Amino acid sequence: MNGLDAFILGIVEGFTEFLPVSSTGHMIVVSDWLGLGQTDINKAFEVIIQLAAILAVAASYRDKFTPRHIDLWMKLALAFIPIGAIGFLLRHQVQAMFSVPVVATMFIVGGVVFLVLEYFYDEDLAHVSDVENVTWMQALWIGIAQVFSLIPGTSRAGATIVGGLLVGLDRRAAAEFSFLLALPVMLAVSGYDFLKHYHEFAGNNLMNLIIGFVTAFVVAYLTMQLFIRFLKTHSFIAFGFYRIAFGIVLIYFYRL
Repeated sequence: MNGLDAFILGIVEGFTEFLPVSSTGHMIVVSDWLGLGQTDINKAFEVIIQLAAILAVAASYRDKFTPRHIDLWMKLALAFIPIGAIGFLLRHQVQAMFSVPVVATMFIVGGVVFLVLEYFYDEDLAHVSDVENVTWMQALWIGIAQVFSLIPGTSRAGATIVGGLLVGLDRRAAAEFSFLLALPVMLAVSGYDFLKHYHEFAGNNLMNLIIGFVTAFVVAYLTMQLFIRFLKTHSFIAFGFYRIAFGIVLIYFYRL
């Protein structure tokens, strides 16, 4: 990996982490196109720069980090428990699924889910428009939905947004709850990988990590702002079609 590779992956991570299009799936595919093997150091790099995207969430929602919002954070902690437990218990099985065929399949499946959901979705029936008003049971169901994101290509953001829409959140609230839920999830994953591989980030590897980290932070911050504006006047239909098209392209390109 060189500096340009790190910059490109930083853009990909920052742009896709909070959109329902699977950042992990895009990282696997783009890494393959760049000729970067799925080595331990490259996997660690991809996971750790996700921490930059998480810091972008903290910067965007810094007003939520006060004692007044402790109830919200307790609900986010509850939503984290399912993926935290299952992800730890099945971590080896999850790692074994990291492949282009799995990613391509789940891109298409996820795209179909979004199109079907939007077809039946009635925003007038969505009774939660503020993340502060998410109930404990809604938080738990969103957390259970997030477990599906352990399958590469599913999208953590996509799974949590779908879960949010199904339990009565409007599009913006579902997206913002997904943003905030990324904090405990990715802090746990990024922290684990950093402790596991920190000794490998020295010299050029450290510089590449810095390049990817800064790039991912800036791009993620801007993407979140634009995404929320987009949802004021648009649905998730475009993301559904994109996922299906991208999955088909992968199947054709890799002759799956």
